[in-house]
Amino acid sequence: MSIDPTDPRSPSRQIADDLRAAIEAKRLAAGDKLPSESELVEQYKTAPQTARKAIALLKNEGLVEGQRGRGVFVVQRPPMIRVGSDRYARHLRNAGKAPFQAEVELMGLTWRQEVLELAEVPAPGWVAEWFGIPAETTVFVRRRRTWIEQTPTQLADSYYELETVAGTRIREEDTGPGGGYARLEERGFRLTRIREELETKMPTPAEVSALQLRPGVPVVHLHRIAFAGDRPVEVFQSVMAGDRHTFAYEFDAPE
Repeated sequence: MSIDPTDPRSPSRQIADDLRAAIEAKRLAAGDKLPSESELVEQYKTAPQTARKAIALLKNEGLVEGQRGRGVFVVQRPPMIRVGSDRYARHLRNAGKAPFQAEVELMGLTWRQEVLELAEVPAPGWVAEWFGIPAETTVFVRRRRTWIEQTPTQLADSYYELETVAGTRIREEDTGPGGGYARLEERGFRLTRIREELETKMPTPAEVSALQLRPGVPVVHLHRIAFAGDRPVEVFQSVMAGDRHTFAYEFDAPE
């Protein structure tokens, strides 16, 4: 390929797009070395600075990484985790599987959950708003980090009103078979509706560290409210590595 002077894309973008296409088609597979800067200059008949910018674009997208003294290589991507609406099916809880567990095990992957905090805390404003309680009211929070195949993929916080979880295993490190939702239903809070909102952001430094994110990789914030009838019984927020999750939803079309 040579640079097309009539293309509205910059020369560096044309080169980056061509290399990205090769990566997506697996002509350049994970672990393969990219052509060197001098090889790109020769291949695309371009200037060294242009080749350098093209590689920088791919690095910013998290597709390649430089290794000191060796060159630039295609990144080995971690497993892609499906996040589907069917993970909330009651038959999965009855079989002893929490939503995330059901998704991961269906894909044949190994996982573990690291509990970071179990505590009574003042409700953040957005949590209090969903529960319909005054801001700063004491609520119970479960904070954890989830690992898939030795890679951290998600930070998750679940908030509950104190009376909802009093005396339940939700306050313990291990919530038991079926997870927190199974414990809520045992207590009489039969889940009837789930609301989710997704928001894509660039990560904070703390999120980069906790999820071991490569430069340029965004995160997806998932906000979830679980209802029993009209009552919110869990307010949830997770931060997911944007290059490790795909979302799948199926629902009836509104009248």
